[in-house]
Amino acid sequence: MPKEILYFGDPMCSWCWGFAPVLKSIYEDFKGDAPLSIVVGGLHAYDDFPMSAAYKADIRHHWEDVNKATGAVFDYDFFDREGFVLNTEPACRAVVTARQMNPLLLLPFYEAISRSFYSENKDTTDLETFKALTTEVGLDVDDFTENFNSDDLKQNTKSDFQFSQQLGVSGFPTMVVKEGDKMALLTAGYQPYKNLKPAIEDWLDIGFQELPAE
Repeated sequence: MPKEILYFGDPMCSWCWGFAPVLKSIYEDFKGDAPLSIVVGGLHAYDDFPMSAAYKADIRHHWEDVNKATGAVFDYDFFDREGFVLNTEPACRAVVTARQMNPLLLLPFYEAISRSFYSENKDTTDLETFKALTTEVGLDVDDFTENFNSDDLKQNTKSDFQFSQQLGVSGFPTMVVKEGDKMALLTAGYQPYKNLKPAIEDWLDIGFQELPAE
């Protein structure tokens, strides 16, 4: 029975940025036994209001916590922006677009969005940012742009959000192991690789308990 690891995240989620090295290690170490699939959860999808001072302070606090726990690098000049709308749907849609175009380039593209947002203070609500990243990872820019702007990709992205909600995923990062129609939770929230590696190895060796129905 085929085995798979499902990663639920958002490229504009700070804890997901801190989790990036763990995700890469899991992909590299287990891709032969259990391929990794990325599902976008839409942390702040469709937000349409500028960030207030209080909202910025709350987000900054999360960034500082992630930095302390994981060492992930952040550019705090982000908080000097005026009128920024923290809508993560475009970044999630960019991920789904890359996944559809070339799954082998998905993880580097996903991580490039996070890096651009968190450590380079780029606007990852802007198509122009994604176009530069497609060139970086080797995706065709024109094909990406056409797909990204299509109604199909907007719907496919929404389907990712709905799938996350149907499984009861309420925070990111979340990882689920899947075998056939059965799934089990690996982690809800950040965990270092040293904690997750033996759990994945045990699952590959002896199986798991099925997730309870929501």
